[in-house]
Amino acid sequence: MNISKDPRIVLVAITKHGVARALSVAKELPEASLAITEKFADTIPSINNTLDVLPGKLSANIAGLFERYDQVVMFISLGAVVRLIAPHLKSKDEDPGVIVIDDAGQFVIPVLSGHVGGANAFAEKLANLTHGVAVVTTASDVGKTIPVDILGRDLGWKVEAPKINITRVSAHVVNEEPIAFVQESGSRKWWARPTPLPKNIHLFDHFEDVDLSQFKAVLWVTDQEIPAEKWAELTERLVVYHPPAGQT
Repeated sequence: MNISKDPRIVLVAITKHGVARALSVAKELPEASLAITEKFADTIPSINNTLDVLPGKLSANIAGLFERYDQVVMFISLGAVVRLIAPHLKSKDEDPGVIVIDDAGQFVIPVLSGHVGGANAFAEKLANLTHGVAVVTTASDVGKTIPVDILGRDLGWKVEAPKINITRVSAHVVNEEPIAFVQESGSRKWWARPTPLPKNIHLFDHFEDVDLSQFKAVLWVTDQEIPAEKWAELTERLVVYHPPAGQT
C-alpha cells in the first residue's frame, strides 16, 4: 500500500447519477483516474483525467483496482461495496483505502483502511469538494486523540512494537486511561490536530522520569535501541517510535 503524499486515486461509478457525480469530483482531482463500466463509455465528455473502462461485471474488476490504486472512491451504495470488496480483503497494512460517496455527494464514508491507509484523511478532502459530510468512525479520529499505529508517520517516524502492543496501547489511549508520552528525540510537531492534547496523555523528556506504576502504557520516542528486558518489563504496554537521525 502506497502511503506517500501522492496516492494513486480512482473514482469508480456504474450508474448514471454516479457517473455524473464522479465527473464532478474528477474536475477537482485531475490526478485521479475515472473508472466506469462499458455501458457509459460513450457518455463521457472530454476530460483531463485518465479514463479506465471496466469490462464485464464490476465484481471481476475489484482485484485489479485494489492492485493499481491506493484510494478507491466508489459512487455505489455502501451495502453493495461491502459485498464487492469482501472477497479481496487481506489486512489493514495491505488493503487500499476504500471510500463510498452517495449520489448526492452528501455523505463521504471511509469503508476500508481509513486509518492506516489514509482513507479517513482523504474522505475529509473529498467532503470539502462535494460540500458533504465525512462519516469517520475510527475511534482515535473521532476522539481526537493519538493514533498509536501511525503517529509521526508524516515526520518519517518508524514504529517499533509487536502488533499486540499496538492493539492494547491503542485501547488504553481511546479509553482515556493514563498514558506516558516520552520524547527524547525527533520533531516536537507530532501533534497536528487543532484540538488540545487529551488530558490522559502526560509528557516526559526522559524515560527515567516516568513512574511506570501510574500509567497504563508508554509511548516512547527515542533514538535508543530498546533492550529485551525493557520490552519484557512493559509487556503489551510499550510502543516505540524512532525518528530519522538528527530530526529536531
